[in-house]
Amino acid sequence: MQKSMPDFQNTAAPTPAFSPRARALLLFALIVAAAISRLVPHPPNFSPIEAIALFGGAYFLNRGWAVLAPLAAMFLSDLLLGLMQGGLYFEYFASAHFLAIYACIALSAVLGFGLRGRVKSLRVLGYSLAGSLLFFLVTNFAVWLTATDVVAHPACTASLGACYLAGLPFLKWTVLGTLFYAALMFGGYELLQRRVPGLRAPALTS
Repeated sequence: MQKSMPDFQNTAAPTPAFSPRARALLLFALIVAAAISRLVPHPPNFSPIEAIALFGGAYFLNRGWAVLAPLAAMFLSDLLLGLMQGGLYFEYFASAHFLAIYACIALSAVLGFGLRGRVKSLRVLGYSLAGSLLFFLVTNFAVWLTATDVVAHPACTASLGACYLAGLPFLKWTVLGTLFYAALMFGGYELLQRRVPGLRAPALTS
């Protein structure tokens, strides 16, 4: 009786799935690394702020951590910048601008819920543009609301419209920075998941 040949097609060990905690730690590490890149000299407003918020909202299984992780990473980078730049930077922590930026991070993380399970290039592009516009509207409103220094903010002491017009040159860098970091983070993580399928999470819903 002829012996059947052994089946070698399914002998490869399955890729082990990452535990939710290990995956969350990796996501947080990526967000922290992007946030700390703010320490490198860059054009004004060319930063990862909106991108890390959208990324957290899109990938963290726990929605609370999806909001808290970008906030914590941003706060860590702010502390490091304060230590590097001295006491004047710490005055920023008591400003309305500080609250406005952190409110934008939280709102953008919630906005990122719309990308959960649906991370596609065009969707990331659209959400990045929406996040950049949100940042522009909220932070310039905060500057206008609290502006008292005619020398530092001459337009913002005049009217809200003038404040937004004065902020338009910075909007360009906000958009470019958000698009750059979003492409880096979302694109890089999608490639990493292809190389390491165990990183893929259960289906996420917005």
